Amino acid sequence: MFVRRLCISLRGWGGVGAMALACVLALAFVLLLPLTQSHGEGGDAGTGGQKLATGRQARADSCVDAQAQNQTWAPSGADGPTIDAIKARKGAARKLVVGVDQNSYRWGYRNPNDSGGDLEGFDIDLVHRIAQDILGDANDVTFKAIPTSQRIPALQQGRVDMVVRTMTITCARLDDVAFSAPYFRTGQQVLAPKSSPITGYNATLADKRVCAAASSTALDDVTADRKSGRVPSSVAVTVVPNQLDCLVRLQLGEVDAVITDGALAASQAAQDPTVELKGAAFTTEYYGVAMNREATDLVRRVNQILVEYRTDGWQASYTKWLSATLGADSTASKPPAPQYLRKS
Repeated sequence: MFVRRLCISLRGWGGVGAMALACVLALAFVLLLPLTQSHGEGGDAGTGGQKLATGRQARADSCVDAQAQNQTWAPSGADGPTIDAIKARKGAARKLVVGVDQNSYRWGYRNPNDSGGDLEGFDIDLVHRIAQDILGDANDVTFKAIPTSQRIPALQQGRVDMVVRTMTITCARLDDVAFSAPYFRTGQQVLAPKSSPITGYNATLADKRVCAAASSTALDDVTADRKSGRVPSSVAVTVVPNQLDCLVRLQLGEVDAVITDGALAASQAAQDPTVELKGAAFTTEYYGVAMNREATDLVRRVNQILVEYRTDGWQASYTKWLSATLGADSTASKPPAPQYLRKS
């Protein structure tokens, strides 16, 4: 990625030969860089509480998979500086602080039929499991509702310890945050009124108004695909801070369609029987738990929790929250076996 950007920026500089030489040198630098840094990241850590690596998760320039599946640290049950700091909080502040959604039906939402107004959903179940493991009490959580566009800033500014909010793992985001191994598989889809002539992510979007959330993969996709010609350039894009805002815009007739994760779109269709998914998913994406790039020990701990959660907890949560909208068969939603930067 870095080399390609550099080569593009050198076009026209010193002739074709000079540009080629500069590109070769840049490529060599990128290939050799991991070797020069390999001794500063600590030792391998297994699940038995061995020494933790303290290096950063790989950056986007070295990301070899679109979903960054081999860009996360190996599981470990050991504590480290980040977890120690969480446990050292005093009194009522001794909580795991987690950025979540409170408006995504069946993922992270406040049930209007619950007198307590507690947050519920698939993501919320995972948060409680993480809190149980780290602090010994599933309810030792401070939930902070954050819009889609604030997920990364909330982590970078230290307002939350992690974000569990249907957040897609991407190579580009690895420049800003660290991710756990994937915990859910989905893909981008189109949501539109049942009466709409739109049939999917295709030419039927010509001259239509679509909505996507700021800082979302949906916005990245439609922006790039208008330029490449995958969808018509006449598609007009409305950008909103929060993904659910798009459904409101659709209901008000201000846009013709919504582009978002199929898992979220299915939940929105369950809320509003006048809309439906149009066409198949046009990407494959994976949700991960996002954390600060320096919080290696927390990433490892969450990955250890996910190892256990996949066999004891994931399916029960899917059945409870998502089977009604995504179907009883969860096979398509299960992420593949994770790969790790450091072996256990």
